[in-house]
Amino acid sequence: MNMLKTTVLMAGLTLVLVWAGAAMGGKSGMTMALMFALIMNLVTYWFSDKIVLRMYRAKEVTEHDAPELYSIVRRLAQKAEIPMPKVYIMEQDQPNAFATGRNPSHAAVAVTTGIMRILSREELEGVIGHELAHVKHRDILIGTIAATIAGAISYLAQMAQWAMIFGGRHDDEEGGNPVAALVMMIVGPIAAMLIQMAISRSREYSADEGGARIAGNPMHLAGALKKLHLASQRIPLEASPATSHMFIVSPLSGGGILKLFSTHPPIEERIARLENMRRAS
Repeated sequence: MNMLKTTVLMAGLTLVLVWAGAAMGGKSGMTMALMFALIMNLVTYWFSDKIVLRMYRAKEVTEHDAPELYSIVRRLAQKAEIPMPKVYIMEQDQPNAFATGRNPSHAAVAVTTGIMRILSREELEGVIGHELAHVKHRDILIGTIAATIAGAISYLAQMAQWAMIFGGRHDDEEGGNPVAALVMMIVGPIAAMLIQMAISRSREYSADEGGARIAGNPMHLAGALKKLHLASQRIPLEASPATSHMFIVSPLSGGGILKLFSTHPPIEERIARLENMRRAS
């Protein structure tokens, strides 16, 4: 169901892009925006692991450096039937973790020193299972495609703004509509962002389910999520909004309408789903 939801949301993003191109009235403008976004996101996708790991000063560790963590990652990677990812530790008090890498053969799992202090071994296994599920499901690729389309929509909106500022006009033969272009400038980027965030939340649900199966007990991950959520509210982490979606729990705080733009589902709903998995098994 999560994959179906992701597919529907991706189709929705594509439709918004097509509508934005039609509002601009030029196929060339839509093509230019898509190519620009593709290039930017291709670079980000290809070098995402290096960029993010360097951003958070993550240090690669060996089995000798962190034997318990390394053994957990290795055992669960074998169970998930994916290559052994590189293992990193971040000197951060906030308990958190993320996975990155362009595919299962070039993946990395990073955890903070804070998460290793407060979680039991079983709870840490639940977290690592969640991150390995992201790797196995190629969620980084899905996120990159979503960001590509959303970026193209935002770029089209910026093109429309500059066209209006400098008195640009649409070619009637291409079907340009000034009113539709104005609506697109305002609504398009917001709609794209909302859909992109919904895709991210859908992939988190999927990673929770897949991670619980990899680790073997949904309640281990549920227990970890409770601790991580409470600790993340008390202990700050200097995280970029552009990378906050990668963490197992959002390192950013915010409520109310900001939840619409959250990259993570409500923690209560995630725990409830894991508890339902336990009862069903």
